[in-house]
Amino acid sequence: MSAKSVSMAQVRELRERTGAGVVDCQKALTESGGNVEKAIDFLREKGLASAAKKASRAAAQGVVGSYIHGGGKIGVLVEINCETDFVARTEEFQKLVKDVAMQVAAANPRYVRREEVSDAEKQREREIYRAQTLESGKPAAVVDRIVEGKLEKFYSDVCLMEQPFIREPGKTIEQLIKEVIARTGENVVVRRFARFQIGEGDGAAAEQNE
Repeated sequence: MSAKSVSMAQVRELRERTGAGVVDCQKALTESGGNVEKAIDFLREKGLASAAKKASRAAAQGVVGSYIHGGGKIGVLVEINCETDFVARTEEFQKLVKDVAMQVAAANPRYVRREEVSDAEKQREREIYRAQTLESGKPAAVVDRIVEGKLEKFYSDVCLMEQPFIREPGKTIEQLIKEVIARTGENVVVRRFARFQIGEGDGAAAEQNE
């Protein structure tokens, strides 16, 4: 079964039942031939379902990290939280903070996660994609599927958690976070970021809150 054959309804159901991320759910459904129960087992075997359960726990400790790039042309601040100061001080957590800050500098996301995108912006993007698809002459029967596919691509461009990790493009930032959750045994949350770039004036900083 290909990733394109997986329906968004299946992905939503799997996310609701496991709390796993969109990309992880799509992969699990693809590997399990669209069988939701098998997909849940797949996520559990990979440790992603258990990581999702930890995501409900409070994360009140953590680190504000920074990254300066291009001789001071781009600067980033990120806040990443965990459950204990002990984990916050570990080398692995510090590396995660640096990696995420570098990601923000390089990929310039606008949001931490897709839930932060306003309904108005999502509707505007849908209308643009629909017009583009109809203009290209695609059959009406496939327009909605193409539009939703383009919207998913939009999320992967502008939402930090869904961007491909610059060091390992085969995984997303969300998957990177889940791996750290699985190894540390603590909930880890990217809370917000701010990105500054010389020459962009008042629009240089884009701070996002959870």
